[in-house]
Amino acid sequence: MFYISYLWYYLGISLGYLEKQNMKIAVIGYSGSGKSTLATKLGEHYKVDVLHFDSVQFLPGWIERKSEEKQQIINDFLNNHNSWVIDGNYTKLSFERRMQEADLIVMLLFSPLDCLLRVIKRYKKYKGTTRPDLQEGCLEKIDWNFIKWVLWECRTKPARKRYKDLQKQHPDKVVVLKNQKEMDKFLGKLC
Repeated sequence: MFYISYLWYYLGISLGYLEKQNMKIAVIGYSGSGKSTLATKLGEHYKVDVLHFDSVQFLPGWIERKSEEKQQIINDFLNNHNSWVIDGNYTKLSFERRMQEADLIVMLLFSPLDCLLRVIKRYKKYKGTTRPDLQEGCLEKIDWNFIKWVLWECRTKPARKRYKDLQKQHPDKVVVLKNQKEMDKFLGKLC
């Protein structure tokens, strides 16, 4: 497993190098780990378009978009951008293509408790409003089903295997961040 310190120093890759290239960054990980926040910061720093998959998944009122329409939005975005930041797992939406095309894959594998605390903090911040990374009309909410998802259901054995497999398939471009301290260190490298 490669961690940020090994990736940047051992392989000699620097974030400064990415600034000079067309680059594509995939941000994946557990629900509530900060994928959308990190993707937004990366998009602002590199001045590239960001696609938040939750905004593709849900129409106003948390209504799920039809599969064909979601896939068309994703394909159009991938086909029309030389540089991008995309956040979200959504394995049925061009997952393999995104991972293959990405120059950098950032995995946010925070603990269940850290993710739950982040979800609660997010809820308090956006309660009754729509987060910037969602479709207008998707008011911030938290319920028992989402808490179960954050703590257990998104952490299935197949999901954990998928993350491990990605690290094996793409060791030269995967960064694993397991807590806020590691994310802060990663973001500090941008300056």
